[in-house]
Amino acid sequence: MRGLTNIEGIYFLGIGGIGMSALARYFLSQGYIVCGYDRTESPLTDTLSEEGCSITYEDSIDSLPVLFSEPSENYRVLVVYTPAIPKESILLNFFRDNGYTIYKRSEILGVISSETDAVAVAGTHGKTTVSTMTAHILSSSPVNCSAFLGGISKNYDTNLLLSESRYTVMEADEFDRSFLHLSPLISVVTAIDPDHLDIYGTAESMVDAYSDFCHRTRPGGTLILNENIISSLSLPGDAKIYTYGTGEKASFRASGIRKEEGSYIFDIITPGEPVTDIRIHLPGIVNILNATAAASAAWCAGVAPEFIRSALGSYKGVRRRFDVRYTGKEITYIDDYAHHPQEINALVSAVRDFWPGRHVTGIFQPHLYSRTRDFAEGFADALDKLDEILLLTLYPAREKPIPGVSSDMIAGMMKNRNVKVVTKEELLPALKDVKRGLLLTIGAGDIDRFIEPITEMLKKKTG
Repeated sequence: MRGLTNIEGIYFLGIGGIGMSALARYFLSQGYIVCGYDRTESPLTDTLSEEGCSITYEDSIDSLPVLFSEPSENYRVLVVYTPAIPKESILLNFFRDNGYTIYKRSEILGVISSETDAVAVAGTHGKTTVSTMTAHILSSSPVNCSAFLGGISKNYDTNLLLSESRYTVMEADEFDRSFLHLSPLISVVTAIDPDHLDIYGTAESMVDAYSDFCHRTRPGGTLILNENIISSLSLPGDAKIYTYGTGEKASFRASGIRKEEGSYIFDIITPGEPVTDIRIHLPGIVNILNATAAASAAWCAGVAPEFIRSALGSYKGVRRRFDVRYTGKEITYIDDYAHHPQEINALVSAVRDFWPGRHVTGIFQPHLYSRTRDFAEGFADALDKLDEILLLTLYPAREKPIPGVSSDMIAGMMKNRNVKVVTKEELLPALKDVKRGLLLTIGAGDIDRFIEPITEMLKKKTG
């Protein structure tokens, strides 16, 4: 990779993405001129603008600042893009056609991972929570860390942590095989359920990519795997390999699990001294597993049990990951990023566990035509576990329509007939009679734009 010695500015295509914004913040902190483009304005882009980024929402050469608009000056800048940027993007093609140095976000992270002791967390589910938990544990201990997170930590109100520690925690994204650019000292894999089949083609191909990621662990490094997936992966012979879970054979085992006053209390049996009487304030067995994975990574980085116990007890979560946005007398509103059937199943299971017997209304926005096509039946089965469902029209992201694929496709497969497909304009009026139980917003598209309006509506109705 071209060095940064003589670089003055860095331009981010897709700067409003959660991962891209963390990188933008990192380079801002290093004194670079940081500019970028995104399709729509959002709270993230507003915050970046306040922090010193110049951002445009026009895919136009005329929108470029002078430093980035002159091809003769291309040696002074780098361009970083996310694969979510369409191939036909005017700005992307301008940079390509005029000899600019262009990198994927993952390639930049790859350099950072090779220059520090990286703790990389991969998996089709759970990676954002586990990486954020891990970063919080390390940051709360003498070990400390920097971190590039895939969500906004509620403990720190940011997706970027900076320190002088030799450790860097990062989320390892399997999309477009991006995680194969990383060189972790400690690698974690949480799940390998089929996803991104528009990229991988088959579930087997995706599993092969995860095996390749495992082999990216540095020689002499550490690989930590969910106990349920170890038999499916090809593993390196030059890394220490641990498992985590609740089974008797797991290297790091959650044990003595009990529920008390809205929290889980449990122990983690480790290869050394156990971590006892851990208390986490997140619902669902899945978060016990997430905490065990994070504790495993922290233990391997040298964090002592007392710091693991304390940090997990103070962990507040991640925005849009079981994010309790409002609690009234009769209704609780939770927002979650779940966009895969298994993630929705875990969310609903956690809700039912913590609030048994309560009426649960879910609002789900399918994300991507290809994912909806591939998992329509799974989505229908997961959503059937809710009492009432509002299905927002599909969010296409980077994709063009696929004939016959829509939110109606999912609704037609559901057994629960208390389901209604609504447009964005129809959503808030459809919620006017919601007064009790639990309300969930679910999905990875632009459903997050409704979080504040829904919260304000509930405050007025039930506060």
